[in-house]
Amino acid sequence: MTGVDARTDAQEERRNRLRELVTSRGFVRTAELAAEFAVSVMTIHRDLDALQAQGWLRKVRGGASCLPSTQFHGSTRERLTTMAQTKQSLARAAAEELAPGQIVMIDDSTTCLNLVRHLADHTPITAISNSLPAISALAHEPGVALVALGGTYFPAYDAFMGAHTAQSVQAFRADVLFMSTTAVTGGRCYHMSPETVQVKQAMMAAASRRVLIIDHTKFANQGLYALAPLTDFDLVLVDDAAPAAEVRRLRDNGVHVRTVTGAAGPPRPHGAT
Repeated sequence: MTGVDARTDAQEERRNRLRELVTSRGFVRTAELAAEFAVSVMTIHRDLDALQAQGWLRKVRGGASCLPSTQFHGSTRERLTTMAQTKQSLARAAAEELAPGQIVMIDDSTTCLNLVRHLADHTPITAISNSLPAISALAHEPGVALVALGGTYFPAYDAFMGAHTAQSVQAFRADVLFMSTTAVTGGRCYHMSPETVQVKQAMMAAASRRVLIIDHTKFANQGLYALAPLTDFDLVLVDDAAPAAEVRRLRDNGVHVRTVTGAAGPPRPHGAT
């Protein structure tokens, strides 16, 4: 093993241990991490930058945190348990848009992962996805022709992301795309990951019909990278706990919004659905 290989292995091992440490404690100060691993604060900053880019944690003033916030939305495991019943209600509503014989594209969101279980009721159907859990769930499903989008695997998202994945999307044409987003601000979708934006924009370009599925918490979240205005979608499904003013504003701007009775509380009147 060369000196370069040894340094690379040591760096990877340190970052894995660092990630586990932040995950177990929730928040750790940068100085504590430097002392823990006997490296400089600058080295820890580089490690945290790399782990943040992969979606494992977020850098905050004085340290790193893995606790969900309006800007950092947790790991795949955490997102699977967040708003779970509401996501299931939204998935059932989205399944009404399915029809046998369709080519369906599904993004890597945990919201749309709930839709996967409904595909078997509309076979024969072709499914295209970059989500590893979706691919695994559909791999042996009778009547489902599966296309797995490759590329660079991002463990924090449990999905394939980046330029190669976006390029592979361009080889296909889907009848309908189902996707979600991290945040909705000012009638536009946002994400914290540029690799995610790259793939989802390619998916939107490859689909004849686009369905966005979002729960009401997305209106309180924030994202760094703009994905697309909601007017670019043929249908937006939201649960009935979404802010009434936001839903009304979207409809006034020409967005086709349908509210779905969720599990977050009693229905709130938003007008016609």
